Amino acid sequence: MVGIRANGSLRTLGATGSYVCSSCRARQARRVASIREYSSDSTPPNLILENRPYPTDAWTNVPSSIISALPRRLHLQPSHPIALTRRLIESRFPGFTTYSSFSPIVSVQQNFDSLGFPPDHPGRARSDTYYVNRDTVLRTHSSAHQADVFRADSSDGWLVSADVYRRDAIDRSHYPVFHQMEGARTWDRRRLATSASANGDLAQAIWDDVARLPTHDVVVEDPNPPTHPERNPLQANYHTPEEAEAVGAHLKRSLENVVVEVFAQAKRAAVAAGDAKAATEEPLKVRWVEAYFPFTSPSWELEVFWQNGWLEVLGSGVVKQELLVEAGVPQRVGWAFGLGLERIAMLLFGIPDIRLFWSRDPRFLDQFKSEVGEVGKGKVEGEGRIARFQPFSKYPASPRDVSFFLPSTSSPAGGRPVFHENDIMELVRDTAGDSVEDVQMVDEFVHPKTGRKSLCYRINYRSLERTLGREEVNELHEGISKKLVEGWGVELR
Repeated sequence: MVGIRANGSLRTLGATGSYVCSSCRARQARRVASIREYSSDSTPPNLILENRPYPTDAWTNVPSSIISALPRRLHLQPSHPIALTRRLIESRFPGFTTYSSFSPIVSVQQNFDSLGFPPDHPGRARSDTYYVNRDTVLRTHSSAHQADVFRADSSDGWLVSADVYRRDAIDRSHYPVFHQMEGARTWDRRRLATSASANGDLAQAIWDDVARLPTHDVVVEDPNPPTHPERNPLQANYHTPEEAEAVGAHLKRSLENVVVEVFAQAKRAAVAAGDAKAATEEPLKVRWVEAYFPFTSPSWELEVFWQNGWLEVLGSGVVKQELLVEAGVPQRVGWAFGLGLERIAMLLFGIPDIRLFWSRDPRFLDQFKSEVGEVGKGKVEGEGRIARFQPFSKYPASPRDVSFFLPSTSSPAGGRPVFHENDIMELVRDTAGDSVEDVQMVDEFVHPKTGRKSLCYRINYRSLERTLGREEVNELHEGISKKLVEGWGVELR
């Protein structure tokens, strides 16, 4: 169960075993494995990650730009917007154990096998995942730690926050490193069986806990029944209808409180920044929508009405009992959720471009530091404050197109790599870094005579911190074109 995507685009728990955004599901389904030839000339025998050597092999595909991001851990930097968002959400779960320092270097077993990913699942592809070697990856979701935390059985409630890594698109809401939070709350049947407070009645014990949760005055749309035999089935082999209803009620109240607090803080920050519109906005609207996730049932997504449309904020559900059985805690019953910290932070602080989170520019970072002696509702415990982002400049864009024919033979059988869109994204990142705002395919056709496929990508160069000169942009663009020819055997048009 886990929260996934934080890179500005929420992921709900989809077929990957992670929470994936609705807009990403179709693209993810189209992804296929990219088998790339290993070159001993370009890959060292070992990668040094977190001061430890890891042997490389034909699966290794972690570039230096990603390695340099490993120490950043934005969710642990005291006054950073990602850390402030993390702490704000954690504050709504008193008594929960929090984990935020797990290493991002995990085994394939932790990241995929423990969550039931089939061997041919596209999430395992090197076009999607950064492989340190065949057996080791940079975690693609915070769920990589889920089984271990459940197995430890050290707390009824826990939250995991983590930086995660995926090869992905380049645009204002996607980044190859992002942050997720997932959480779970479970009840121990064996402990309740000996407790006099609820007479061993699990459902009643959970309802008693619901009554102790804070209330809110936001109107919530929730028209569907607690379970539905087809759309949102009960785990009838493990739970009674009454138990599932109680777990769902506790889940919904807990997560509604998070969303209400986040949007209340966002509104206060906007009003403090002089946004007159924010002061007169309609009351927050929230609704629950039935969903399907492989590791929860019943399952729901929480949506808020924002900027004239319904926005998915998180995915959640009653934990599949098989997961708890596999983790060695079959006596536990409960719920889990997952969300993307970048998306929440972009809403909370009004940050328009995900690259800003990675900026070291004090004009960005200083906006969220607490003043000496500062107190008030915008202050999050610890260093930092919730404030509306104030743009410090808007530098001009410099778009460039690159058009090319793919090699006539582009398959493992022909000895060439299979070209995947994420490969050009990675090449652009390695060459131009955060000087590129977005990359989009603008044309695609197959030559009627030769049968060769042609692609055209528009690369929009725009720095967040300075104006890029024409010569500098041309040099970056020429470098990208050269690497396409050398690395992929394309023919420029």
